[in-house]
Amino acid sequence: MFRQIGPTEILIILGVVLLLFGGKKLPELARGSGKALRIFKTEVKAMHDDDDDQTPKPASLETVEAAERDKKPEQG
Repeated sequence: MFRQIGPTEILIILGVVLLLFGGKKLPELARGSGKALRIFKTEVKAMHDDDDDQTPKPASLETVEAAERDKKPEQG
């Protein structure tokens, strides 16, 4: 049903882009797209790093018991 884009279609698309933006604007357009992609990648990586930091670590039984002992007031 759908086929992949071939070299002819890519050349047609590049020709249309060249006609729309002109030769002087293409470097600016490419530079802006590169910056946007770089910012997007760093934000996605930061989101993944934040998700990894927020995962709770399982507490061992000994640390739970020690915390409970510290909370109880000593009777004397």
